[in-house]
Amino acid sequence: MANFLQLLISGLGIGAIYALVALGFVLIYRAANVVNFAQGQIAMVGAFFLVVAVIDWHLNVWIAFLLALIGMAVFGVLFELGVYYPLRNQSFLPVIISTIAASILLQNLAQYIFGANPISVPSLFAAQTIKIGSIIISVQYLVILVATAIFVAFQYLVLDRSMLGKKMEATAQDKDTARLLGIPVALIIAFTFIYASILGGAAGILVAPIYFVAPGMGTSIALKAFAASIIGGFGNTVGAIIGGLAIGIIETLGAAYISEPYKDAYAFVILILFLFLRPQGIFGEKIAEKA
Repeated sequence: MANFLQLLISGLGIGAIYALVALGFVLIYRAANVVNFAQGQIAMVGAFFLVVAVIDWHLNVWIAFLLALIGMAVFGVLFELGVYYPLRNQSFLPVIISTIAASILLQNLAQYIFGANPISVPSLFAAQTIKIGSIIISVQYLVILVATAIFVAFQYLVLDRSMLGKKMEATAQDKDTARLLGIPVALIIAFTFIYASILGGAAGILVAPIYFVAPGMGTSIALKAFAASIIGGFGNTVGAIIGGLAIGIIETLGAAYISEPYKDAYAFVILILFLFLRPQGIFGEKIAEKA
């Protein structure tokens, strides 16, 4: 039982990383009505911000953490201006292609600047583990869970239950009508990209002490986060969180009790099952259009 609880906490920690990135997918989709396939590479950028601050600048880990989040906010502005804004009046397809191109560019830039070798970064705490009874828990997983809870609380109170959230939904449904109603559409979309970048960057920063930081780390995170958002019901923030946590638990328990080499496949097996049995996801709704 102790081993199972340790695995469960580890799964929740990894699932929380997927949930943060999945939230970024969902928020941009709700505000701009596009899918940002560079969200995983944004997590990678956040991890490398931490690498630069801690290893190259020799800053305290906590100060580096805060500076990295600020850097991700600035990165979100630049990403929105460079990738989305020039194509804002186009259909969703050119924007999606633009985000895919941005993803490839970011990964190759990271490899050119930092090299292909994985980089290790220290944890936010000196103690690596804590012991509760017979259960040994990684402190970093607890940090991830607490940070995710803070982001989820902010999401619920500020974005889902406020006028800002309603403006984001109105912008996603019809930008022209939203402008006529006095909603600052450009500002709303820019804010969404900034916050989604902070979410993605936070995911990369929090997972960096557990996994090595490498240019390709964002790809795996993005694929599983995207699967999580579909499983939860694409466009639903609660679904993104539940889907991310579920995938983290399933892949961790699957690796421990079934097969470690197939760890990355479990998320996609679950995704395929959902696409067959419930394609709208857990919290999604069926949508039909009249002929």
